[in-house]
Amino acid sequence: MSWDFFVPVCVGDLVKSGEVNQYVVQDVVSPKQLPPYLSKFKAALRSQGPLCILEHFDTGYSVLQHCNSLDLVVKEDTLELLVQVVSGLAVTLPTVLASTSISAAERKEKLNAVKMSVFLLCKLTETLEIIFCLAQGGKKGKAGGEGFLHWDSEREKVLQALIQLLQLDIRSLWSLSLVEEEFIRCVTFCCYKLLENPTISHVKSKPTRDCIIHLLGVLIKKYNHIMGIGVKVIQLMQHFEQLSSVFAQAVSVWSAEYGVRAIVGEVIREIGQKSSEELGREGSGVKAFASFLSELSTLVPELMIPNISVLITHLEGESHTMRVAVCEVLGEILVRVLCGDGLDESGKADRDRFFDTLQEHLHDTHSHVRTRVLQVYTRIVNSKALPLSRFNEVMELAVGRLMDKSINVVKSAIQLLAAFIAQNPYSCKLSSADLKKPLEKEMAKLRMMKEKLEGKAPASELWAAMKPELLITVRTELEPTNKAEEQQQDDDEDMDVEEEKEAEDDRATAVKIAQLQKVVYWLELFCIPLYQLTLHVWPLMSSLGSDEDTTELSQNLPPTPQKDGEKQGDDGELKKQEMLVQYLRDTETFALQVERAISVINTMLYWKTTSVVQEAVQFCVTVCEFSVANSVIGVRKMLPLVWSTDAAIKDAVVEAYRRLYLNPRGDTVRMKAQALVDSLSELMVDASLGTIQCLEEIEFFSSGTNLQSIVVQILWERFTGKRETSALHRRAAVLMLGMAREVVLSNLDTLCSVALGEKVTEDFLLARDTVITICNITDHVRVRCHKPFAPFRLPQDHQLFTCLTQAIAEDPYWQSFMEQAVRLIYFLAESPDQLCSRLLQRSARLLLDQIAEGAEVTKNTDQMSEVSQKSMNCVCLAQLLALCGCVAFWQVSHLERSVSAELRRRRGETEEREEKGPSTASESAMEEELGLIGASAEDTEAELIRKICETELLAEENLLCAFLPLLVKVCSSPGRYSHPQLTTAACLALSQYMMISPSVCEDNIRLMFTMLERSALPVVRANALIALGDLTVRFPNILEPWTQNLYTRLSDEVPSVRQTAVTVLTQLVLKDVLKVKGQVSEVAVLLIDPESHISSMALNFFNELATKDNAIYNLLPDIISRLSDPERGMNSEDFNTIMKQLFSYITKERQTESLVEKLCQRFRTAKTERQWGDLATSLSLLSMCERGFKRLQECWECYSDKLTEPGVYQPLLSITAKLRRGAKPQFKPQIDEFEKRLTAVHTRGLENVESPEMEEEDQKAGSKTVTHTPLPAKTRLRSKRGRSSRVSLSGTLETPKVTTPIARSSRRTRLRN
Repeated sequence: MSWDFFVPVCVGDLVKSGEVNQYVVQDVVSPKQLPPYLSKFKAALRSQGPLCILEHFDTGYSVLQHCNSLDLVVKEDTLELLVQVVSGLAVTLPTVLASTSISAAERKEKLNAVKMSVFLLCKLTETLEIIFCLAQGGKKGKAGGEGFLHWDSEREKVLQALIQLLQLDIRSLWSLSLVEEEFIRCVTFCCYKLLENPTISHVKSKPTRDCIIHLLGVLIKKYNHIMGIGVKVIQLMQHFEQLSSVFAQAVSVWSAEYGVRAIVGEVIREIGQKSSEELGREGSGVKAFASFLSELSTLVPELMIPNISVLITHLEGESHTMRVAVCEVLGEILVRVLCGDGLDESGKADRDRFFDTLQEHLHDTHSHVRTRVLQVYTRIVNSKALPLSRFNEVMELAVGRLMDKSINVVKSAIQLLAAFIAQNPYSCKLSSADLKKPLEKEMAKLRMMKEKLEGKAPASELWAAMKPELLITVRTELEPTNKAEEQQQDDDEDMDVEEEKEAEDDRATAVKIAQLQKVVYWLELFCIPLYQLTLHVWPLMSSLGSDEDTTELSQNLPPTPQKDGEKQGDDGELKKQEMLVQYLRDTETFALQVERAISVINTMLYWKTTSVVQEAVQFCVTVCEFSVANSVIGVRKMLPLVWSTDAAIKDAVVEAYRRLYLNPRGDTVRMKAQALVDSLSELMVDASLGTIQCLEEIEFFSSGTNLQSIVVQILWERFTGKRETSALHRRAAVLMLGMAREVVLSNLDTLCSVALGEKVTEDFLLARDTVITICNITDHVRVRCHKPFAPFRLPQDHQLFTCLTQAIAEDPYWQSFMEQAVRLIYFLAESPDQLCSRLLQRSARLLLDQIAEGAEVTKNTDQMSEVSQKSMNCVCLAQLLALCGCVAFWQVSHLERSVSAELRRRRGETEEREEKGPSTASESAMEEELGLIGASAEDTEAELIRKICETELLAEENLLCAFLPLLVKVCSSPGRYSHPQLTTAACLALSQYMMISPSVCEDNIRLMFTMLERSALPVVRANALIALGDLTVRFPNILEPWTQNLYTRLSDEVPSVRQTAVTVLTQLVLKDVLKVKGQVSEVAVLLIDPESHISSMALNFFNELATKDNAIYNLLPDIISRLSDPERGMNSEDFNTIMKQLFSYITKERQTESLVEKLCQRFRTAKTERQWGDLATSLSLLSMCERGFKRLQECWECYSDKLTEPGVYQPLLSITAKLRRGAKPQFKPQIDEFEKRLTAVHTRGLENVESPEMEEEDQKAGSKTVTHTPLPAKTRLRSKRGRSSRVSLSGTLETPKVTTPIARSSRRTRLRN
């Protein structure tokens, strides 16, 4: 073979003559002639094998050239032939490559066949891929036809054939094993072209995706493609965002399966070199880069650590998307790599550095970054990868994020806090109160241990005390002797041998001690512990003298190792105790943080954002499961949300309660039922009627039938006293029985005999709850179903009513029982008015008998007994008056609800009978007499009920009429009837009487308002407020002149009265019963009330009021005037707080513009500097727009003479700063000019910076010293249609017609002074 095949850069280059011995396509076959040539190609492949490509390359090239105009069958056949050629080469080449005697010609032949077949296959695949993508982009894709439905499988065959071939070591076919770059580029370009398919990241394309990844992996590992892969990956992700997950998977495969770990650093360095400005541009691919980094960190987190320093730089960039990605990478590394106790010092340092970085970005400027960092921390905590030393620190930061402005940040913070509680390493029960005593006990024990150890002298101190004496002894022994001593030694030559030996021994001992001193010096110099020092001491001491000397010296030596071991044991116990104390301290700190979070999250249960409420509900469940202090508050607070109109919130609350209370644990059904009853009993203790209704909505008894029957059985056992239980649990049992109404109906006699029989006076609270339970089966519940049926009534002589009417006693809980009893009588009894009349008579008779008996007793007793008897009489009278009011109220309710409903029911039945057949003469006569015929029947019924209330209920023959004068007398004489219970009962009863008819209301309305203003009892004032609110709804025309007096109680000194006032006014205003006037400023003052629940109610009032069109906008000028009144004396800080909240509701530009003009005009009538400052502050709190700023400039004359005051100048200056932040370039010069003008007037005075026009006017004015303030330049705003705006007109009308003249000369003089 004399020619070589060179892979061309462009397909068309093969038809051009090139270098010597270079292959050139000789014959490009036309499309019509291609089928026979393909047949020859197939025959040659069968006979010659894959080397046939050398002769039939031109046929494949012709198909490639005419691909767009060929039939689909021709293209498919060609592709199949080329796949067979490449697969055939992959089968035949291994034997050739393994051979050592292959000739150069044969090598060239094989090489040309490989390059030709790979080139044609790759180029044809690219072309078909383009056609396929175009076919997918069209509606039905005429270009592709039906055959492209199987292109995915065909594409996969192509890639597998290429992988099979390139996995062989075909580099030996090239000279010096250097594979030409064009060949590698041909294959990689095909792979990259396939990756550009929009569906490549879909699940159905996974086989193709995996093949491409493995093919590129082979090219990177064997053919040195790593040099350009990094740049190509970045380019593709930049243009095709869907490839981020594909390349993340690819890089992980290349690094793990193919061992090319450097590819990770290559790609990350390319991303790290991107500048912040480049990433900020549109189309920069920043989202793809971020997604790539996040997913890559989940696949190979350990390979990210060496390259993390390159990515950290992006945390300082402006792209929040990249900051999020880097934080997620750090989180993945901390969870998967840098976790556990087995880290070395370097790993711990990296871990601490990464945690510090994450904590910094909890305060990132972008809310999305803060959200994702909180989510990263949530994953870290759930994976138990957060070091214990950082628990409380991160916990505190998470609690702080609950105040974030972003809803997503708040939700993520709640999730993190829930994870902290669920994964906390401290205790399963978190209560700071319970932890306080153990902590104090262990701290006291620690102090005792420290004091005990301080009493023992340490070994170092003993050695230091012995050291000076030892040094003196050694020096004395080793000093050179003088001459006299030497002479004496010569004279005493007759000394005994033993004495000489002793002297020599003493000197030797001194020498050894000196050596020991040197050793001790160096040991102390290098801080060697004392127990090691003794190891050096004992070998030296072992050779010192006799045993006696050794014993004597050993007494003065440092402690022995055994003694030091005891010391170490004491130190170990001390360290253990210190660790225990530190653990308890951390636990207490953690519990306090949780309790702080609970108080904040509980306020989120009634936010308008559904997702936040759902997270708050889940958090409340979590903290309740861990028995955190005050956790039950949140659980109870979320209960009313079962009535939420949002189905998601309602479902969340229902599911939360079922999770908390309907998951009983026990081995048997009986034990499970017992646990269920116990948990529900805790919830029902002291539950209000509202709480009971909410619990009924949850349907606790909708679970399994077997469990429900046993639960009901246990409840009956508790209620009847068969099982010993507390009074609270008995009441809870009867309330829970009321949730199963069919049980109550079938056991009515049992309820009466147990709770309402002879022992009723022993526990009126149990009797009251029993009455409430019985009420659940009455017709007022059935009315909710809106079905016409005959009411369920019991005869008057029923045991139930006999018990109720006989149960009269002097008990503090009798009144609450009596209210429910009267309610039950009117709901359940036939002719309830007769029963109640007898009850009133019996009560009055008992009172008179008691007064008579008391009068006889007091004749023979002292004064103290007389006072006690009078108090008892007052209590009995209070009970009687309360009973009167209750009967009056339920009598009216009975007429308007039960009687009215019965009339409608009978009329409906009559109409049905008339439709079926003619009615009887007697029924027709009765209806004609009542006037219940025709369309006005309902009006006639209502008029009949109203007439009965006005004329018959308080007629002289009616018993209720007899008590009205007594009520009026008690209420109008507080000095004479000063008993608190009597006064309270009389006020409440009088208000209930006033509900009967307009005449009674009108006669006593002045008395009711007098009690509201002057009563010394807060409960009387609160009850009067509630009653007057109800009367305002019932008789609005009568109450209308008095409504302004309701606002005065908003400033009551008692918090409970203020709370009642804001509750009543909120209901009246939001239901449009009461017109909103300037007095609403008193509600605004409650925004800064010291009681948090009152301020939250006031905030809720304005939140709801803001939903009404222009309501707050219309009230703002009057509110500002009233709050800035000097007589009120409100300080500036409180004023700013209130106004900041109120101005947050002004969001429309038109409203802002109008308010700017109104507030500017009020500068003219403001008299004090404080009022000027308040107006300027109000202007600065507005979200100023361009139109509002222009209006502010037009009203310059209104406030320019006040700018010398700092309280006016500074707020107006802040307006320019706010406007400059987001202003358009053409608008900024106006802002700068206005700011300069403000500053000039503030520093030099108005007269020194007058405009030329003003100077000309002053000259024309001549000698005039007093000038009137000019009118505003525009008094009316024109809308787009030319009509005047009502908003501007109202602002103009509010400006006074006559303004105070401004004396220029006096103003100038004052400024100069």
